[in-house]
Amino acid sequence: MKFHFIGIGGAGMAPLAELTLRRSHRVSGSDLTDNAKCRHLRTLGATVAVGHSPENLPPDTDCAVYSSAVGPDNCERRRAAAFGIAQLRRGEYLARFAAGYRRCVAVTGSHGKSSITALLAAILRQCGFDPGFMVGAAVRDLPACAAGNGDIFVTEADESDGTHTELRNFLAVIPNVEDDHAWSVGGTAALEANFRTVAANSEHLIYYASPRCDALFGGHPRAERLAEAPEQFAGLYGFQAENAFLACRAAILLGCDPEAAQRAAAHYPEVARRMSVRAAFDRVTVIEDYAHHPTEVRCALALLRRRFPECHLRVVFQPHRFARLQRYFSDFVRELQTADSCFILPVFAAWSERGQVDGAALARACGAKYLDIPYPEAARTVLNALPRPAVLAVLGAGDSEDLLPYLTRRED
Repeated sequence: MKFHFIGIGGAGMAPLAELTLRRSHRVSGSDLTDNAKCRHLRTLGATVAVGHSPENLPPDTDCAVYSSAVGPDNCERRRAAAFGIAQLRRGEYLARFAAGYRRCVAVTGSHGKSSITALLAAILRQCGFDPGFMVGAAVRDLPACAAGNGDIFVTEADESDGTHTELRNFLAVIPNVEDDHAWSVGGTAALEANFRTVAANSEHLIYYASPRCDALFGGHPRAERLAEAPEQFAGLYGFQAENAFLACRAAILLGCDPEAAQRAAAHYPEVARRMSVRAAFDRVTVIEDYAHHPTEVRCALALLRRRFPECHLRVVFQPHRFARLQRYFSDFVRELQTADSCFILPVFAAWSERGQVDGAALARACGAKYLDIPYPEAARTVLNALPRPAVLAVLGAGDSEDLLPYLTRRED
């Protein structure tokens, strides 16, 4: 068959396009920018255009797959409609793809999806399985996706657009549920109903106990309720220990030997932008993390305090989406004020261009410095008068990673 991916360079779209190629289908696509994912897909045989145009969509396409960020007025979607070509959202296509495997494992929830998916795939491989999998982030020593042998498929299942409800799972892994993304699916009740549907669509379920999760999943007939998240497991601590324990439990349910699974879990894969050490110089360690929700900020800072108890903790935080900043404004203030010093970048807008509060307002509330300046100057400001020893943590899910190359040495 022939598939066309609109927004093919996205974190969730590119691995799906690659898996489609590896299943011997033809793939074309387009994206606004020509990134590394687009270039990689070309090496695998995909035809990838830069920019959106009606001509990008081949008239013999069987199905157009589009990112949730691509609206119905997109010119390629309009051309697909004119030709009568079937159209599927990314999550809907993921569900159809996953249905080709005997056992689909969906990792969903509000936090930890990429890390748990990557670790579960790594454990299965080290225990002799050949799983298909799809991770929404780069992982060292593990490809972003693999086709596998058709038995197990492990995938992140994104809650932000509600399409995780389309999957039919042998196992759902749900570490937590908060009301993040409620604004994009119709409110908290709708978000929770979606998670309840995911559980109902799953033969087995593993989740960490909490009042909300117990209310949503307590009646599942084959649920493994983990009463308490470990503070330490397989040589890991904090949220990484929680993720590893959950991945290990899932691997055991899928058939891994318990001791072998725990040994494999100790080799926590380095997932891009997840507690990634980016530089170490002059008694300064620069770490990047994807934390963009108050709970994630709290957990990231707690783990850094444990790892580097004697260090000054300086945080550079980029709010991600105006809607999220507004919803959790006071929570962000509370968590960021636990750092020894803090700098705030402008909001990464994603789909929304403006909001009632912005990065400057967050900086004022935190008593932090606002960095609405070019990244080279911002880096010099962040590094100036930094006490030693220090941990410099860059937190956020937007383009804050572009600041990292400028934070490799001190410039007073």
